[in-house]
Amino acid sequence: MGIANRTPDSFFDRGSYFAFDRFLDHCDRLVNDGADLLDVGGVKAGAGEEVSEAEEMERVVPAVAALTERFGVPVSVDTWRASVAAEAYRAGAVLGNDISGFADPGYLPAAARAGAGVVATHIRLRPRVPDLDPHYDDVVAAVESRLLELAVAAEAAGIARTRIVVDAGLDLGKTTPQSLALLGASPRLASLGYPLLLSASNKTFLGESLGLPVGERGAASLAAAALGIAGGCRVLRVHDVSGTVRVRDALAAILRAREGER
Repeated sequence: MGIANRTPDSFFDRGSYFAFDRFLDHCDRLVNDGADLLDVGGVKAGAGEEVSEAEEMERVVPAVAALTERFGVPVSVDTWRASVAAEAYRAGAVLGNDISGFADPGYLPAAARAGAGVVATHIRLRPRVPDLDPHYDDVVAAVESRLLELAVAAEAAGIARTRIVVDAGLDLGKTTPQSLALLGASPRLASLGYPLLLSASNKTFLGESLGLPVGERGAASLAAAALGIAGGCRVLRVHDVSGTVRVRDALAAILRAREGER
């Protein structure tokens, strides 16, 4: 899943691809690098200036329409607003990536009506709200339980089980040790029976673990991707598509060779 931000204040690219022509060029590179899916977002997850519904629509919906027309890969919409998701589905998006945990009551019905899939993400509070001291008695158990609740709610809303993806929400209301624990628990979360998404690329927990600023977390992101893949993650939301593809293919070659020796 190649990250395709249309935000002027992204923590990673700092708005480098906000201009529409640069956004399209960026997505062209992602596809050429091997992206199987493009994830379009118009509002960053972290704190920042308020983005109205109309502004988010303007950023996201034309982008989804252009990518759907231009490229032969599926498009997902990174939004927690049901109204934005619904318009993105009309423009061609096939997946709603909602980091709020379906906080908008209209989100699941909108996806069901469109025949779209959804990403069920764990978050302790809500997007754009700093969570300075998150506490869990057992972070893995808490996330596992909540993801199951969200997945069951999606099925009850009429979304096919095969269209539901789960995401532990690293950095979303988690400390660095908690995010690391969840990454290490990928096999347990992958056993829930839904495709597991890993969104670790260039995130804070990697930077804090190694003392690295945002621009120097590339190798750490690839290491997290390798661990995630080995642990059962099957959708990886990343900035560096080409590097992640190489990691994936190297792991596949190793596993094929190991199977051949048995």
